[in-house]
Amino acid sequence: MGEYKYKPQFGVIVICKDEKDQKEVYERLKEEGLTLKIVNV
Repeated sequence: MGEYKYKPQFGVIVICKDEKDQKEVYERLKEEGLTLKIVNV
């Protein structure tokens, strides 16, 4: 088998009311310099 190097990552999920709230939260956290990913479920 090939060698796989696992690097643990940690995150936080913020539950938003709607898409508008998601955008506002994203912008606020981005201004703080955080690395973000947008997820819709």
